[in-house]
Amino acid sequence: MKRVYIIAEAGVNHNGNIDIAKRLVDVAKEAGADVVKFQTFRADSLASKYAQKAEYQFHTTDEKETQKEMLKKLELTYDMHVELIRYCKQAGIEFLSTPFDLDSIDLLESVGMNLYKIPSGEITNLPYLRKIGCLKKPVILSSGMSTLEEVEEAVKILKESGAADVSVLHCNTQYPTPMEDVNLNAIKSMQEAVGVRVGYSDHTEGIEASIAAVAIGAEIIEKHFTLDKTMEGPDHKASLEPHELKAMVKAVRNIETAMGDGEKRPTSSEKDNIAIVRKSIVAKRRIEKGEIFSEDNITTKRPGNGISPMLWDRVMGTEAKRKYEEDELIEL
Repeated sequence: MKRVYIIAEAGVNHNGNIDIAKRLVDVAKEAGADVVKFQTFRADSLASKYAQKAEYQFHTTDEKETQKEMLKKLELTYDMHVELIRYCKQAGIEFLSTPFDLDSIDLLESVGMNLYKIPSGEITNLPYLRKIGCLKKPVILSSGMSTLEEVEEAVKILKESGAADVSVLHCNTQYPTPMEDVNLNAIKSMQEAVGVRVGYSDHTEGIEASIAAVAIGAEIIEKHFTLDKTMEGPDHKASLEPHELKAMVKAVRNIETAMGDGEKRPTSSEKDNIAIVRKSIVAKRRIEKGEIFSEDNITTKRPGNGISPMLWDRVMGTEAKRKYEEDELIEL
């Protein structure tokens, strides 16, 4: 199978601190991810003062603050974007960020973004989708909270607006996602219905879902990670720690190798086992020349470098052309 594109989602786990953001870049690189992704937004453009936080955010942030107040502390400035892009180039890992509003698309375009990742919440935002599509660049679209029809419509809008290439990520936006709500089989449904490259944005607590997603055909994996799950902030608790991210990347790489090409055949690593493990037709006891082969005097035993037992009927009833000692390979 094709190499899986692994997005290490730093998201807002930098807590608005450039030094923490750089450490996240280092962790993603060390883990073997293809890209480290952040989130670009302006709280004033993203949420009104009346916007409520998600239920899980009440448990991971100050319950008294509004969504807008929470987001304000997690913004990345233009200069921070420039610095992070430079740092990623030095580290040898691709930089990516998700724009959450129209102004943030402009910001990312101004710093030379070559690929756009659309969050689940914007899949029904027509002006946003058109603006991304008009940039004529590749797009990865998350599909949390969406029906198949909404996914198809969003992909259609992006393509009609000029998007160079569109991929879709199956996703559930609950942090963490209960296993009973993961629904990995939706990956196959979208592959068949939408006809684009499909991946999985994983918000479960472990790494099993990401690994399983690759096994059923996901070509992109996105997973949140953090330096420490106990840090203050909305997403740390549902993110992987560095050692877990590294384990996930290793497992994904192993699975993409293990998937193979689909042709059923003996592999190079097991060919030498054929003669050792399979059986041949051999003498069950001493056989004199001229005896007729029967179940009384022949049987099957290892090794498998003689006549195959699949030729049993052909051997039965024929005449021994020489004398055989017990366990000798029968010849025709």
